[in-house]
Amino acid sequence: MHEGQLRTSGAQELGGLQPYELTLDKFIAHAAKWHPQGQVVTGGGAGGPVARVDYPALQERANLLSGAFAALGLGQGDRIATLAWNSTAHMEAWYAAFGMGVSCHTLNPRLGVAQLADMIRQADDRLLAISPDQAEVAEQLARECPSLAHILILDEPGADFPLPLATVPVWTLQQLLAEHGAAFEWGGFSEREEAGLCFTSGTTGAPKGVPYTHRCNYLVTMSLLQSDVMGINARDSILAAVPMFHANGWGLPFAAPAAGAKLVFSGCHNDGASLAELIRGEGVTLAVGVPTVWLGLIEHLEATGETLPSLQRVLLGGSGVPQALIDRIESRLGVRCQTSWGMTELAPLGTVTPADNPGRAAIAGRPPVGVDLRLVDAEGQELHAQRGVEGHLQVRGASTVHCYFGQHIPATDGQGWFDTGDLATIDAEGNLAITGRAKDLIKSGGEWINPGEIEAIVGNLPGVSLVAVIGRAHVKWTERPVLVIEGEGASDAEIRAALDGAIPRWWMPDAIERVDAMPLAMTGKIDKQALRRRFGTDAR
Repeated sequence: MHEGQLRTSGAQELGGLQPYELTLDKFIAHAAKWHPQGQVVTGGGAGGPVARVDYPALQERANLLSGAFAALGLGQGDRIATLAWNSTAHMEAWYAAFGMGVSCHTLNPRLGVAQLADMIRQADDRLLAISPDQAEVAEQLARECPSLAHILILDEPGADFPLPLATVPVWTLQQLLAEHGAAFEWGGFSEREEAGLCFTSGTTGAPKGVPYTHRCNYLVTMSLLQSDVMGINARDSILAAVPMFHANGWGLPFAAPAAGAKLVFSGCHNDGASLAELIRGEGVTLAVGVPTVWLGLIEHLEATGETLPSLQRVLLGGSGVPQALIDRIESRLGVRCQTSWGMTELAPLGTVTPADNPGRAAIAGRPPVGVDLRLVDAEGQELHAQRGVEGHLQVRGASTVHCYFGQHIPATDGQGWFDTGDLATIDAEGNLAITGRAKDLIKSGGEWINPGEIEAIVGNLPGVSLVAVIGRAHVKWTERPVLVIEGEGASDAEIRAALDGAIPRWWMPDAIERVDAMPLAMTGKIDKQALRRRFGTDAR
């Protein structure tokens, strides 16, 4: 029987539907054919150059890059990695990989070389595409990762190109296209093939890879286009201030071409002046990013008196958003705010509030179709009352992780429910509110900090016995790490020297506090709740 054929219970054939694989290359093909005036724009910072490409040209360049990748020996089932900021060239590399059945492993430039190298080795990435400012890191990675056979330097407006790397062949994007670019026939593989890989430390503290299929990302995109979610249309101009290495850039590189909307990237230039210039110049109607980004924009506007009349909505995510911050954003920018909740394990959409919901600061909204939530007790048993009570949040759906990358043991229970590690409530209208985290990870500026890694380093210093890292409330970053140590032990300088280079710079504790005796729980473990009560409430 044909793949799309329908049968009755008596097996009588009723005709059928065409086989149509839901692969991501179809988004850019749709945009090129039906929205040829749509553009992808990358800003080069305040007063800097702007890179601009329309969807037909982006599709053509991505397709030629697929041919170039094939000439380098890449094929279906292989993986490339990207260590890059948001840009048109980064998006071209994505679609070049997607179209030929190559998976794209996105890496966070804010991580240390050791962490990046471990992820690349796990993924067996064969090519590394980088922003020009990542050349030095790429050279170190090429030495430590035997699978890497090529380095590709992506174009970014105003960026200086580094000297060639000596360890593996290095290409600029223009050079690779000139020497090996060729038309390539996209497709020919299943929608259930891996399209992307993203590592996260947001559940247990240890980085775990989440593989995304074409089908998963396609279905998430359809959800994003719903009116109560992002509600994007072809008349929108969307500023993606969320990095592409954060769970598919929250799906914007898929949703924008699917709707025919203009997509605007700020690259690594997320300061207030650069964002204001881009929003004004590109007529941005919807801006998406973590709360700290918009604080910088507001401060710039208040200092200059500028206005942004085109901007209509701001979608916030990455961490909880205080009502005072929402009020400030809405009053100063003249916009409506939406709040959201998601995880890398959800690709990443979990819930979103409509822009007209008056309680959006206290809630994270409802899930779209295809995402289901429930609350359980500490033993994993479903709570009889699912409304108005606090429980451990679980989720399942078409875009929810089943097994982490390289693992055969499911990350879900027997019914497919994934434990998010969050505590939450659901109100009578079905709105989710995150009330806490079951684990001790610190979320700073929308990114996770793993206290265990810091504690392990400091705990190995001579004279150090008990050490703990907790989160201290912070007005701008939501939380910042504070290191608590028992006794005098190592000096502050010795501690910071040990951490310098061993952890990402933004993980460095804001303060080092000392106690005569570490508070212990009845189990003998350090009582972090007591430490939080003493050291974690000083918002700065």
